[in-house]
Amino acid sequence: MLRNALTAAMLFAGIVHGALAEGDYMALSTKKGSFEDIRDAVEMAITDRGLVVNNVSHVGDMLERTGKELGATKQIFLKAEVLEFCSAVVSRNMMEPDPDNIVFCPYVIAVYVVPDKPGEVRVAYRKPLIIGSPASQKALKAVDELLSGIIKEALQ
Repeated sequence: MLRNALTAAMLFAGIVHGALAEGDYMALSTKKGSFEDIRDAVEMAITDRGLVVNNVSHVGDMLERTGKELGATKQIFLKAEVLEFCSAVVSRNMMEPDPDNIVFCPYVIAVYVVPDKPGEVRVAYRKPLIIGSPASQKALKAVDELLSGIIKEALQ
């Protein structure tokens, strides 16, 4: 019985993992250049739309600091920050058809550099699931378009 449960769990994990092909859950772009320049370009693309960056999470610094405390030696990022922001208009349009869409807010864009590609800056965001009523789906597509537009502008 334990064997059957393990097999079922492994099969389920494979199905769940396989159901989300790469690119379904995130959009990732890369550009050669300095972290600071590209990070600033992302922030400018956000603020040029009249949006305000609410928070900047210094994920790379946090992992470096806590890694030392935990005895971890692997460096995950050379630099990594996550910019958090919102749009009153886009968010309202997203939540009016379905208040549960609150889980897709605030919006975040990650800017980071990994050790094995030090000259390449990665810029990524979680893609919202296009779910619910037609109005909800339309609004969630608008969120995706907002985020992809910000990245496209920043990486020009």
